[in-house]
Amino acid sequence: MLWAAVGAVAASVLWAGGVLLLGPLGDNPDLAGYRAKANLCSAVDYTALRTEYAEEDSSPTHNSLKHKAIDQSYCSISLKTSSSSSYSDAYLSVEMDLHKTTDPSAEFTAVWSEYGQRYEDYEVEEVSGFGDEAYLVTEDTTSGTGTSGSRAVILAVRDGWMTYQMSWSAYTSSYETTTPPEIGEVSRWVKSDTRSTLENLRSD
Repeated sequence: MLWAAVGAVAASVLWAGGVLLLGPLGDNPDLAGYRAKANLCSAVDYTALRTEYAEEDSSPTHNSLKHKAIDQSYCSISLKTSSSSSYSDAYLSVEMDLHKTTDPSAEFTAVWSEYGQRYEDYEVEEVSGFGDEAYLVTEDTTSGTGTSGSRAVILAVRDGWMTYQMSWSAYTSSYETTTPPEIGEVSRWVKSDTRSTLENLRSD
């Protein structure tokens, strides 16, 4: 009886160990066909935004990180309405993360669906047509005179274990002769440019 009990315990331990070993090995990262970019700016398409910002940034800023756990790519672009603008009229940033060891879905939903908890001026809307889930986050603190405040639009997307954000922001004081475009208009541009940028990030 003793040997039988010992054998049963040993078998149980081996079975449990097998489950623990096989579980993580079975969780292959779902990168949905996306590839990391050393220079993310080369893949960013902001054609729609250039409806407003005709002047192209000749030297956008970019950086990247590659690790067995995650690949990160970042791009920052200065937006100008024309070549006569002394300073940037608005700013655009894009980030893509490829999570290679941990499913980011729960954290992504928590951060973006509840974004307004941290910043009360922001409004959050879940949108369809982008990956597995996406959230449009907007802010408008401009005054009635249009001479103070800021506007911002962020589109955050998760497709499998890939997460992505395209962010536009502008201060009314940065515009030299006009005021920033309306939130609804910028939201349409950001959605369009996100769609084409994500296609670029999967096509290589």
